[in-house]
Amino acid sequence: MKIVEITNVDFALRHFLLPLMRGLRARGHEVIGASAEGPLLAVARDEGFRVVGLPLARSLNPIAQWRAFHALVRFLRAERPDLVHGHMPISGFLARIAARIAGVPKVAYTCHGFLFNQPGPLLRRAVSFLMELTAGQLTHIYMTVSTEEAEDARRLRIHSQATAIGNGRSPAIFHPDALARAHIRATLGVAPDTVVIIAVSRLVRHKGYPELLAAMAQLDPLINAELWVVGERLPSDHGEDMEPHFARANLGPRLRRLGYRTDIPALLAAADIFALPSHFEGLPMSIIEAMLTGLPVISTNISGPREQVIHNETGILVPPATITPLAEALHRLATDAPLRTRMGEAGRTRALAQFDEAIVLARTLDLLGA
Repeated sequence: MKIVEITNVDFALRHFLLPLMRGLRARGHEVIGASAEGPLLAVARDEGFRVVGLPLARSLNPIAQWRAFHALVRFLRAERPDLVHGHMPISGFLARIAARIAGVPKVAYTCHGFLFNQPGPLLRRAVSFLMELTAGQLTHIYMTVSTEEAEDARRLRIHSQATAIGNGRSPAIFHPDALARAHIRATLGVAPDTVVIIAVSRLVRHKGYPELLAAMAQLDPLINAELWVVGERLPSDHGEDMEPHFARANLGPRLRRLGYRTDIPALLAAADIFALPSHFEGLPMSIIEAMLTGLPVISTNISGPREQVIHNETGILVPPATITPLAEALHRLATDAPLRTRMGEAGRTRALAQFDEAIVLARTLDLLGA
């Protein structure tokens, strides 16, 4: 089959779609990627994939979306694929409509999180629901990364056959690594006994950075702990700037901002606690990566993370958008090394059983009929 994988930005293609594209190619299919142009597309192109840059936009600007839609229709009519597989709310909506107009025989969609389940204005949530309801009727194969959102899709009649496929990462890449731990800490000048709390995500409000920074500021300064923030704000990200929150926290040497990194497995191996206090999620890859590395996870009791983290067994779940419970969770794990070890080992066992990339990819490929 000739298969086109469509997402919104290069970050999503690099970090979410590329393993699937590899799996499709390994089964003998011709695979084309499509997203907004960006430097991270070079990774897929260097592996021999054809990746087409299209004017896709992460906004509700009608002019930008009309331009993106027409580009998609032209592209799909020219390529005549057997299957189009869309991802992300807006790009997935446009991809499915464009595919049907272009006469593509089979249309698939993976929901990485419903916009109507996210906090925000009622009008935006209503528009999001109508988009999902409309495009759901045009979709032959409907997948979600989380079980809760597959249930939502069926309950709300978005798609009667919505199937949760999960998310996965490779245990060969993400695992405890004593040598990497020693190297990263030596490179950064971090003592072996310093408790490192790590957060890996885009620098946006809904990842919970205001709460995480405020909670870290409440942590007793006598506790030998520091926070590593790994990630950056994408050019296409919207919403509140996080810089005032970083400045207000005034963490000094207890905060290291490492920016965008390609050595995430080594950084996780060098850390002791993973934190992702998001306000909403699909099924976070970063939590899977941390669990495979043997880290206890502090996250929020929301759809997605609560399917991954077992409270008080593999980590700690706290209410979203709160500071005190998050600070208490940080204190509890930062001061109890045996607890960190027990939770980390339990989390790794759970991740190996449920979030192995090979298992998730095989499930997805089978559903796609690939």
